[in-house]
Amino acid sequence: MDDFLTVFVPLFVAVSPLTVLPLFLGIADGLDEPAARRLGRAGVLTGFIVAVTVILVGGGLFSFLGIRVDDLRVAGGIILFLISIHDLIHSTEERRHASVGDDYGVVPLGVPLIVGPATLTACLVLADVHGRPVVLLALSANLLIVLALVMYAKRLARHLRPAVTRAFGKVMSLFLAAIAVAMVRTGLQNFGL
Repeated sequence: MDDFLTVFVPLFVAVSPLTVLPLFLGIADGLDEPAARRLGRAGVLTGFIVAVTVILVGGGLFSFLGIRVDDLRVAGGIILFLISIHDLIHSTEERRHASVGDDYGVVPLGVPLIVGPATLTACLVLADVHGRPVVLLALSANLLIVLALVMYAKRLARHLRPAVTRAFGKVMSLFLAAIAVAMVRTGLQNFGL
């Protein structure tokens, strides 16, 4: 149990479920509840598959491909920035029609919002120290918390007026842009640029 808690806490900080919730509401703005739930499930499943692959394959895959965590940080930041700019510029109705064929559950929700560079790095380091089974269990527990939050996110949003929800979505898109810039900045600083 001590090993589990030692792994669970840093993964909780890396995944940051309470940060994912408002960002999810911003991305899911304009979707009905069943569509938002599908989006949430797709995001959590994507994050789980990516994290489990990294845990099982380990740093060997990154070394083989010549990829560093900071490469993921910069690439993820650029993708998040582009999506946040799109969300800031376009109205909810335009976004809903534009994203009918897009799977926002995979990118940006699953990767890099739910499982980003911090989570992948934590998984790699913790798996080396505590073993893969404990990390898989702690990761699953954290992602179940995220899943519960995104499944009930729309019910929470229902208690707010539409104007408040729209404003909240725009503010979250702005925060998403700031997170994206921070990811790129950190990645570039770690490259020594």
